[in-house]
Amino acid sequence: MAMKTITTELFTKMFLAGAANLEAKKEFINELNVFPVPDGDTGTNMTFTILSAAKEVSNLENANMLEIAKAISSGSLRGARGNSGVILSQLLRGFTKEIREHKELDVQILAAACEHARSTAYKAVMKPKEGTILTVAKGIAEKAAEMADQTDDLEIFIPEVIDYAKEVLSKTPDMLPVLKEAGVVDSGGQGLLEVLNGAYDAFLGKEVDYSAIASSTGTKMVKPGAQTEVDIKFGYCTEFIIMLEKEFTEAQETEVKAFLESIGDSIVCVADDDVVKIHVHTNDPGLAIQKALTFGQLSRIKIDNMREEHQERLFKEAEKEAAAKKEAEKKKAERKSVGFIAVSIGDGMNEIFRELGVDYIIEGGQTMNPSTEDMLTAIDEVNADHVFIFPNNKNIILAANQAQMLTEDKDIVVIPTKTVPQGITAIINYMPEADVDTNVETMLEEIKNVKTGQVTYAVRDTHIDNKEIHEGDIMGIGDDGILSVGSSINETTKEMLAQLVSEDSELISLYYGQDVSEEEAEQFVEELEELYPEIDIDAHVGGQPIYYYVLSVE
Repeated sequence: MAMKTITTELFTKMFLAGAANLEAKKEFINELNVFPVPDGDTGTNMTFTILSAAKEVSNLENANMLEIAKAISSGSLRGARGNSGVILSQLLRGFTKEIREHKELDVQILAAACEHARSTAYKAVMKPKEGTILTVAKGIAEKAAEMADQTDDLEIFIPEVIDYAKEVLSKTPDMLPVLKEAGVVDSGGQGLLEVLNGAYDAFLGKEVDYSAIASSTGTKMVKPGAQTEVDIKFGYCTEFIIMLEKEFTEAQETEVKAFLESIGDSIVCVADDDVVKIHVHTNDPGLAIQKALTFGQLSRIKIDNMREEHQERLFKEAEKEAAAKKEAEKKKAERKSVGFIAVSIGDGMNEIFRELGVDYIIEGGQTMNPSTEDMLTAIDEVNADHVFIFPNNKNIILAANQAQMLTEDKDIVVIPTKTVPQGITAIINYMPEADVDTNVETMLEEIKNVKTGQVTYAVRDTHIDNKEIHEGDIMGIGDDGILSVGSSINETTKEMLAQLVSEDSELISLYYGQDVSEEEAEQFVEELEELYPEIDIDAHVGGQPIYYYVLSVE
C-alpha cells in the first residue's frame, strides 16, 4: 500500500536522522575539500550548523509541525558556521517556511518546500556559483516538482529525488574546473546528500544511531585547553637526570621505560653517554626516583603538582574573566555611536585589533569558523548605534551577513574582509569625523589595495592550481589560490611574495605565527630586506596557529 503522508513524529525522526548521518560522514566530506589546508572544513561546518538545529528540536516535547519548523529554522540560522553552513541553514529556513502550517506532509508539500528551500538559499548568496551545494539543491527542487506531478507515493517520490541529487552531484566537477582538477565532487553538495540519505533511512524504518545528537545536546562544553580535575590522572610531573655510575644498556633502558609506564604516563627516557634524562607523570614520584638511584646519582630533580597548578590556573582564569566581565559591563553602560567587532585568532593579532579600537574580538577564523550565534553575542556586547564587523575570512562573511539580518536594534555594517590584513587596513582607515556611509566607501576601496599571502602546510595529497601537492608540503596561498609549494617555509614564502610584490608596492607587513620564534622571524625579515631594499617591511607577533606567516603587500 502506498505511503502518502509523513506525520510530525516521523518528520522529526527524519530530520534528526539526517543530522546524525551528516555528523557520521563529516570527515569524509572534509576530505572532499579542494584546498588541502588545516582549516574548519565543510563537513565540520555543516555538522555544527545542523546539530544546533537538532538541539532545538530535541528540546521539544509533543511539538506540532509549526514548533518543529521554527526550531529547525532558528537553530540552524544561529548555529550556522562557514559558507556551507550558512547555505544549509538557508535551505532549512526556506524548507520549513513551506511546511510549518501543515499537520502532515505529502509529495506536493514536499515539492513546494524543496523549491522554497532552493530560492531562499540562492537569494542569500550574492553571486551564486554552479557546481556547488546550490546546484544540488536546485536539482532536488526540479526533480521533486517533476515527481509530484507523477505520483503521490512517498516510497517512489523520495528515492527518485535522492537518486537525481546523486546524479547532479556527480556532474559538479564538469561545472567547476577546480573540482575536476582535484578529482572530487562538491563537498557541500555531498553534505546535503548525506542529510537526505539519513532522513530516508528513518523514513524506511531503519535503525538509526542518534548518539551524536544526544552527545551534542546533552554535554556541557568545555573551552579548548580547559581541563577538569578528573582529567588529571597522574598528579606529579617528575623530571630528573641520572648521572650514570655503571653501564646503561638498551635492555635496561627498555626495563626502565616499562617500569615508568607501570606507574604513570608521558614517559621520556633518553640515554646519552653518561647521563639519562627522565620525565614521567605519576602519582608516586618516589618510586621513579628509587628506581633511578639504582643506576647512579640524581641531579636537577623537579617535581610539580599538576593538580595544584591546574587549580591556580583556573583561579587566574576566573579572575581574568571577572575583570573582563566588569570592563564589558562598564562599556555596555556607555552607549556610543560606533563600535567594532573583528574575527581574529592568536594573541598578537588580537592585541593589534584591540590597539586599533576593536571593542569585541571573536576567537576563530581559519581553524574554526565562528557561528552566527557567536556574531549575535558579540553584537549584543557592543553597546553602539552602528556596529562594524570585520569577518577577516571569506568563509565567515555569510555568517556575519546572517547576523546582520537577525539584528533589529542596531545598524550592523559588514565589511567583507577576507583576511586579517584586510581587516587591519579597514579599521586603520576608519575616520571618526566621517559618517558611516563615507567610512564604508573608504574601507571598501582601501581593502582592494591589500594583497594577502598565507603560509601553511598541506593536510592531504591533491592537485590544484596546476600544482601537485603532497601531505606535509608547505604552501603559499594568495587571495586567488595557491601561489607556491615547497619543503621550506622561508623559500616557499619568498616564492609567494615574488608573485605579490609589484613595482608599485610600498609596504610588506609580516605576522608570524606561534610556530615561528621571534629570532626566526627577525632573520627572515633581514633576508626580505635584502631582496626588497626599496620596500618597508614591518614584522609583528601574530601568534596565530596553523599559519607560519600571514603577510600583506600594499
